[in-house]
Amino acid sequence: MARELLGKVLVRQAGRMRLAARIVEVEAYLGEKDPAAHASVGKTARNAVLFGLPGFAYVYLVYGTYYCFNVSCEREGKAGCVLFRALEPLAGIDEMAQSRGILLSGPRDLPKLTSGPGRLAQAFGITRGRDNGCDLTSPHASLWIGRSEKAFRATGIQVTPRIGITKAVGWPLRYILSGNAFVSGGSRQSSPRGLRAAKN
Repeated sequence: MARELLGKVLVRQAGRMRLAARIVEVEAYLGEKDPAAHASVGKTARNAVLFGLPGFAYVYLVYGTYYCFNVSCEREGKAGCVLFRALEPLAGIDEMAQSRGILLSGPRDLPKLTSGPGRLAQAFGITRGRDNGCDLTSPHASLWIGRSEKAFRATGIQVTPRIGITKAVGWPLRYILSGNAFVSGGSRQSSPRGLRAAKN
């Protein structure tokens, strides 16, 4: 599912305001047998979404400040999820910048919007209270995952160990679109294609 999500589009619809961004970096978490996964402690009130049906949002707060956004991806009763690490903005860029509280001086500043899990959650106004348990497969929801409106094919997928964790650090479960300018962390590679897409 992590591979399949690359190239799809995350959409936020609130009245006439529409945000859209291509998914370019994700990480998989394997459930109760994964030491780095929230599900490793078993089912709790906090992580119950992970044990439910696939396609639902799991949102949690880190460092008391930033939200992280995941989608459940296993059959009901078996935990597993994919963390969204970076997006490539496609629509609603001004609104994203306002939500992030930053001023954009040009295309080179665009990764500041959605490169990193905390940034993308802030740009899309994702919070636990607002979005945890949201059905991301439904276009009638305020937040959902859909296909690109323009033809797009995810090629050049690179697999690396997950980053920003202290357990199971060597597991190759981070998936990125190679060369995309919006990928977070040390593996980011500059790409004129990525910047051009962000302007559209």
